[in-house]
Amino acid sequence: MVARLRDHYGIKDARVLEAIKSVPRHFFVPEALQGRAYGDHALPISANQTISQPFIVARMTELLELDANSRVLEIGAGSGYQTAVLSKIAAQVYSIERIGDLAREAQARIRHLEIYNATVKCFDGTLGWAAHAPYDAILVAAGGPTIPDPLINQLKIGGRLVVPVGESREAQRLIRVIKSESGPKQEDHGGCAFVPLIGQHGWSDS
Repeated sequence: MVARLRDHYGIKDARVLEAIKSVPRHFFVPEALQGRAYGDHALPISANQTISQPFIVARMTELLELDANSRVLEIGAGSGYQTAVLSKIAAQVYSIERIGDLAREAQARIRHLEIYNATVKCFDGTLGWAAHAPYDAILVAAGGPTIPDPLINQLKIGGRLVVPVGESREAQRLIRVIKSESGPKQEDHGGCAFVPLIGQHGWSDS
């Protein structure tokens, strides 16, 4: 899986590749699907959510440009896999998951792997987590109709926000926002498909 990320997809950040190599992806998928955990595809998890394709995990993480001092906010923990990957590179990861059972399970998994620099709570991720702001980087693992203003507000000057944005719930563009003194600058990193970002600054839960 890691070789494919490097050779086929061109993921260059050695820290990202090493982080993905060190996290057991099969631990974050349902038991019946563990045989497919290292394939080049997203997989369903409980509550109609998904664990992202390894390439998307790697690409989003690479776009964050993390280092050992980074404070990261993650929106949409899911099963906790992306949380674990981020924790291997960043100093601290604060993760929000809207679905209570998923949040509790994700927190239990990362603790089982003895990851202590990441924490998961159940909340509306579109509001961010102001108590720990500002962040060096924010990753949103669900697609919304617009970029939530609270997330831009909680980003440091020079910080990076990676978020899928699209006019439909089914397809998005992967957008990176870099916050500068003169305002946020957007980059388009191609098409993608995520579960809907539900919340006050996302899609309604209906």
